[in-house]
Amino acid sequence: MELFKDPLEFEWDSGNQEKNLVKHRVSNAECEEIFFDSHKRVLKEMFYPTGPGHEKRYIVIGKTPKGRALYIVFTIRKNRVRVISARDMNRKERGLLP
Repeated sequence: MELFKDPLEFEWDSGNQEKNLVKHRVSNAECEEIFFDSHKRVLKEMFYPTGPGHEKRYIVIGKTPKGRALYIVFTIRKNRVRVISARDMNRKERGLLP
């Protein structure tokens, strides 16, 4: 599944920017690192109701350069990656990485 265009750009919601850091201790920089992991995997596409239309959301798993394994839900808006949530992968999810 080819989702990412070069150069990859990110969009961060100003009202939601620190949510992943506070809730799961995952910084925005760590989230971005996953998208550059050559072994990352996009697991599935899902639709999320957002009013009159539906927004496609995706799950990506991968590792940061320091080896932290993350599970990230994101969407693509205006050709930019917008992270919805990020957390550490559980044991079962870590088994999906090469």
